[in-house]
Amino acid sequence: MDNEKSLTAIEVAELLKITKNTVYELVKRGELPGYKVGKKLRIDKDDVDSYINSQKITKNNRSSIKVVSNESLKEEHLNNIKKLENPNDIIISGQDVILDVLAENIREKFSDIRVLRSNVGSYASLYDLYNDKISISTAHLWDGDTNEYNTAFVRKMLPGISCLIINLAYRNVGFYVSKGNPHKINTWMDLSKQNISMINREKGSGIRILLDEKLRVNNIDREHIKGYATEKQSHSAVARSIARGEGDVGIGNEKVASQVDGIDFVQLQEERYDLVIRESDLKYPIYKLIIQTIQSEEFKKEIESLGGYDLKDIGKILAKT
Repeated sequence: MDNEKSLTAIEVAELLKITKNTVYELVKRGELPGYKVGKKLRIDKDDVDSYINSQKITKNNRSSIKVVSNESLKEEHLNNIKKLENPNDIIISGQDVILDVLAENIREKFSDIRVLRSNVGSYASLYDLYNDKISISTAHLWDGDTNEYNTAFVRKMLPGISCLIINLAYRNVGFYVSKGNPHKINTWMDLSKQNISMINREKGSGIRILLDEKLRVNNIDREHIKGYATEKQSHSAVARSIARGEGDVGIGNEKVASQVDGIDFVQLQEERYDLVIRESDLKYPIYKLIIQTIQSEEFKKEIESLGGYDLKDIGKILAKT
């Protein structure tokens, strides 16, 4: 590839093995130079190479964060991690950029901590926490019986294990639709209209569980929803699919909708995004320091600068199971 070629955010994400949202945040924080061509973000290949070189671990910088793909993380689990025995190795699981910021804060403040990121959905994260494959899980799982987020799922998926549920943020979730919402998709019942098709999320993601729970409590037969079996692995992938006309409706958060041209956002509800930590792990100082970081005014201001989050309860322990 020509070093002077400009790359799109998607191309940079694929090159760095990160999400497109993380690319936008790197540019926003000034860590990766970018510029606009029309309405599209462009990044020079030379600048990407410089960023890669700046992130390489040296003898004098062994605290660098390692961001790994789902596949390489699974391989590392199989080969090296049967149970987390070293409290200085932290694996934070979840898909929001807030977790990248948290990981960076740990690196900056605690030089002897190695931080890994597992980029999987809420259900899989809780399952991995129960099986000692990760250190900290995140969740945004709505329960139709209690009309609450996360607590019921944590109790069911980590039976007999006392956990702290600590709020990170609230996010608006809703429908991604074509500009102008031509099919007038505004309610869950509208998903079963015969003239529309949807783009779904993968099983285990918070949005997929929200959809399935809403279908259950509203007595909507998923067999009547065209495109229910069409799955994408991220909010961004769903939004881009709707923008390309591959489906008429998808579900995701408002922050991603604002980053994709050609779609509108129809708000449905506010979701709660929480951190889940086993209470027994608080015997390790690093877990207490992570909680203190989330509760700090400095961290709150950093997340506020990203936009798209309601931080009214950030750092609060909302439940204990």
